[in-house]
Amino acid sequence: MLKIKKISDVMGKKVYTDEGNYFGEIEEVNLLNNKIDSWRIRLSSTTARNFNGARGVIIPHNYVRSVGDVFVISQVGMPDQEEGVSEILE
Repeated sequence: MLKIKKISDVMGKKVYTDEGNYFGEIEEVNLLNNKIDSWRIRLSSTTARNFNGARGVIIPHNYVRSVGDVFVISQVGMPDQEEGVSEILE
């Protein structure tokens, strides 16, 4: 279980995939019943090109592998360019 003292401590942290690719920065947390449900991530310009120019995506909390100085998210299950994205922020 992820233990964070303050949600505000993670805002703006850099996000990398478990394959070492820079993905973006944490922009917002979405809560459901006082528990973390998902994370809104502002995409890097390189990543945004792979997501049809979207500025951000919502990643389910179960994709988060670790939180420390940076977030590490699972690459497995991420939509690729051909599949599209179910939750893209314009």
